[in-house]
Parts: sequence; C-alpha cells; structure tokens
Amino acid sequence: MADETAETAKGTAGFLLEMGMLKRAKRSGWWIAGVKDPETIAEHSFRVGLIASVLAMMEGADPAKAALLGLWHDTQETRVSDIPHIGRRYLEAASNEKVTADQVSAAHPAVKAGAQRIVEEYEHGDSLEVICAHDADKLECLVQAVEYREQGVANVQNWIDSSLAKLKTASAQALADAALNMTSIEWQKTYLP
Repeated sequence: MADETAETAKGTAGFLLEMGMLKRAKRSGWWIAGVKDPETIAEHSFRVGLIASVLAMMEGADPAKAALLGLWHDTQETRVSDIPHIGRRYLEAASNEKVTADQVSAAHPAVKAGAQRIVEEYEHGDSLEVICAHDADKLECLVQAVEYREQGVANVQNWIDSSLAKLKTASAQALADAALNMTSIEWQKTYLP
C-alpha cells in the first residue's frame, strides 16, 4: 500500500510539474497578429477561470464549477501546444480527453477520475456552467485582443469578431460590448480622483 501511495503521489506531482509548462508556453495565435511577446497559456487560463466565475454569477449558475471548467480547459496544451486555428487545418490532434487521460494516467485515482470528468464535461457538457466556461474562453480572447490593440497591434479585429460571434450568454455579450467601449485602465477612474 505504501509503495502504491508513493507511486500515485509521484504521478500526481509529475502532473503538477507538467502544468508548470503552461506558465512558460506562449499562446501562439497572437504571433500571427504581430504580438511579439504574447500571453502564456497559464495567464489566459487564469483569466478564463475568473471570467467563467463572473459569468456564472451573472447567469445564476455555480461560479466555482464554471471557474474549475475554465481553469482546466487548456491543460492539454502541455502535450499538443497551442495550435493556431490555421494550423488545425493540417493536423489531426488527439482529443483533449485522450490527452488528459495520458497526463493523469499515473496520478492518484481520485485525481485521475476527477480530471477526466472535468475535461469530459467541458468538452461535451451542456450545463449553464459549461456554457459560461466556453463563453469565458472567447471573452478572454476578446479582452486580450482589446489590450493588444491598445498597445498598437493592428491585426486583432479578426480575434474580436470571431470571439463575439461565438458568445452565447447575454452576460458575456454585455461584458464584451462594455470591454469594446472602454480602455483597459478605465477601471481606475472608479477609485482614483
């Protein structure tokens, strides 16, 4: 039993170390737009989790569950990277469920089952929390595009348009509209004279 516990602890710790790669891996689609130093996958996923929880609050869903789904949505990119949409035309990547199963294959049984359940739900679920998590992914991309546009990157309109077109909840659409009509530092006006 102790050997089994040590092995699953090692497998689980290995998964956590692997997730650290997301802090270093850049979101490569932004290079196409001309962003020289784009955000990392972890930076994107952090804000997706926050946005998912906010959308869930606004929509009357479970914010913790929506945040969890958003936090896990890109964990597979340690193995298959962040393939830009144009690149997906030429590749047949493994499903996110298959990648996750491999990532947690040596982890603690509860971690293995939980991770697979979360990713399966994100990929195939239809609950309001799943919809909020998917909207959060698109809304985060839109907000990031607005920030890059402010920094002088001119080629981000396609990211804005495609993100807007995929938003499903009224809350996400309202937040997108607000983000498109303000600056990224406008929030300070609420707190600073």
